[in-house]
Amino acid sequence: MSPILQIIIISLGLATDAFGVSIAGGMRSQTAKITGAIKVGSFFGIFQAIMPALGWLIGESLKAFITAIDHWIAFVLLGAIGLKIIHEALSNPLKEKKDILNTKTLFLLSIATSIDAFIVGITLNLLEIPFLASIIIIGIVTFVLSSLGFLFGKRLGILFGKEVEILGGIALIFIGLQILLKHLFNP
Repeated sequence: MSPILQIIIISLGLATDAFGVSIAGGMRSQTAKITGAIKVGSFFGIFQAIMPALGWLIGESLKAFITAIDHWIAFVLLGAIGLKIIHEALSNPLKEKKDILNTKTLFLLSIATSIDAFIVGITLNLLEIPFLASIIIIGIVTFVLSSLGFLFGKRLGILFGKEVEILGGIALIFIGLQILLKHLFNP
């Protein structure tokens, strides 16, 4: 699988948390939809781009020490994040009950949903996936999905609900497994 395709799939998996929160926020919001969607998408997109950049930088400093086990690290981290996303989707149907357009709430939700992206940033460095392309794609995918999630929250919540998050978790687990198997069978 090409590095760009990997980052697109990772981006979709990472964006599912923000997408789910955006749907829940859109379901409850009674205010301006377009401006609200842009605000929500911008917060989530920016944080989802910044956090893997920070993780990537930390990964760069650790790279010399862990190159021999990087495939195991990627497998464990991506698998754990995927399982966490699936668990949260199954156990918490509407996420937070707060007004998502409140700037303080949105800031905190942006941090909470981008912690996984920080960990993935470490993994991206170990796998030598292009840095700038990664953070741009992650940010754009999250912006688009979060904006659409908020804008169409009422309809999307009824149609898809937690299935979107579960699919994102499965995608991250699949990528982690693929990385491990590729290294084990093509050292």
